[in-house]
Amino acid sequence: MILDQSLAFVDIETTGLDRTNGEIIELGVVVTKMKDGALVVIDQLDLKIQPTHIETAEPAALRVNGYNEADWLFAVSLEEAMKAFADKTKGAIFLAHNITFDYPFIEEALARTGISHDMHFHKIDTLSLAFGILHTSGDLGKLSLRMLCEQFGIENKKAHSAFADAYALYEVFKKLLKLK
Repeated sequence: MILDQSLAFVDIETTGLDRTNGEIIELGVVVTKMKDGALVVIDQLDLKIQPTHIETAEPAALRVNGYNEADWLFAVSLEEAMKAFADKTKGAIFLAHNITFDYPFIEEALARTGISHDMHFHKIDTLSLAFGILHTSGDLGKLSLRMLCEQFGIENKKAHSAFADAYALYEVFKKLLKLK
């Protein structure tokens, strides 16, 4: 059963929308496991990653994720981040909201750094999951993470911060599947 696997809720912030030119500048991961009928957090990762080509960043992307040089002063290298990511997500199923954005960036970063991972081969897109579960609810509306948080009464004070969004995604997932 999929819920017997550890689950890695992943969110990233980037310098643009194109994975070949944009860079991951923030990585949030919440690793969970089912214990006694509840989905509980067993590990986490919250990293700011030093961009190497900030001059090519899309200004709109930097505005959305709140990039400023001072907050990234002690950021880790992409290689350090990907090593930590690979270590924390061993055997876990990758989950993201709009996985078609996050996973290709992670895949590209792993390839650039030459770091391999041992994640489970399954991946779960919570955007698709939300559509599948909520499509009969009449007013489906927008299925953004922000809107799902509002719908389920989940507070996410630091939206567009990778770790805060990864944690909010974990909470949304529990609500979608009616888990403790």
